[in-house]
Amino acid sequence: MTTDSISVSELATAISGTDELAIVDPRDHETYSQGHLLWAASLRLDDALVAAEVLLPRLSTPIVIAGEEDEDRALQSILKENGWTNVTVLDGGIESWTHAGHEIYSGVNVPSKLFGELVERHYGTPHVEAAQLNEWISEGRPLVILDSRTEREFNRMSIPTGRSCPGGELVYRVFDLLTQDATVVVNCAGRTRSILGAESLVRAGIPNEVVALENGTMGWELADLTLDHGNDDVAPTPTVTGRQQASAAAQQVSRRFEVSQITSSILGQWKSDDSRTVYQFDVRTPAEYEAGHLPGFRNAPGGQLVQATDEYAITRGSRIVLADDDLTRASMTASWLLEMGWETHVLNDELGDDSSLEHGTSELTFRSPQVVLPYDPGDAHVARRAMQEYLDWEVALVDQYDRDTLARFTHRGWA
Repeated sequence: MTTDSISVSELATAISGTDELAIVDPRDHETYSQGHLLWAASLRLDDALVAAEVLLPRLSTPIVIAGEEDEDRALQSILKENGWTNVTVLDGGIESWTHAGHEIYSGVNVPSKLFGELVERHYGTPHVEAAQLNEWISEGRPLVILDSRTEREFNRMSIPTGRSCPGGELVYRVFDLLTQDATVVVNCAGRTRSILGAESLVRAGIPNEVVALENGTMGWELADLTLDHGNDDVAPTPTVTGRQQASAAAQQVSRRFEVSQITSSILGQWKSDDSRTVYQFDVRTPAEYEAGHLPGFRNAPGGQLVQATDEYAITRGSRIVLADDDLTRASMTASWLLEMGWETHVLNDELGDDSSLEHGTSELTFRSPQVVLPYDPGDAHVARRAMQEYLDWEVALVDQYDRDTLARFTHRGWA
């Protein structure tokens, strides 16, 4: 081993520890998606420096590059030449990792996808199959169907009678939508955001029955049912009463999961600590963020942050601080990040007057493009098979997790 490389056994030990560690993979997204270390974030060479400035804000963060040797060395040079001081490559690259008997994972956003499957297993998330939901709609059963994806995804294709309510907004907006006997159905394109969205409403204690649509819009299409296109029905901003109910629900969740609240003074102390990484996320909607946000905070709507942690916070062992305007969305998001093993805190300060806020987008809005997923537009002849393979892949992650001794979420040991 040389001073700028790390052995497989040393990396395995580091992964099992609690110190900060960022594992990155410099290969193109398609190659990355075919197999990578579980905790490795995509940091492709094409935009490595732009991405690193956002994803690796502390220059002394221990970074391990694990892909293929030539690209690993190229990324190492880029990072070192631009100020990162603790950058090593995995001896032999990803091939040495597999030869040592360790697991590699296909797909993207794998830690979050895996976590969603573990949440379903642990909590027994109630669900409804597409055919049954279609019957309920036809029968006129009282339903509130909430699509937990982004508005853009919802507009492209959606479940009939559904409305857009991205995952981080569910608890914040749901109380104004409830009627006494309505069943609340949460869907996404596949599984993760359906599961986490449904469980968010359950843990918030809403009085209605809550179910996740099994396999989301992909399951709907595989059941030969027709999706809507161009729907722009969005769950409205909550009323004063609805917001009060959401706040009370979030407070009880915060107590249950021991969500820590900090002041801006403490945050300032942490930001000046060169020994720890601090990620700062504003979990409100993009429109709210652009209208005014605290300096240094990156927009990461709560549901998107939880379902794609490897696109936002890639240094394991770091601190995460969340902000919104009334603690509801930040507290709900924090409860999930804590269960994933992230040290997470909620900023309990007012956003400040308008003169203290930044407006519009920020240099912190970088988001690395991902591979095309099977529910994106593509060859209609292979779409069905691709969707089924994708869903099978998500479900199978739990079996891979069970045999992988390095794949452990650290919070409370349940996962």
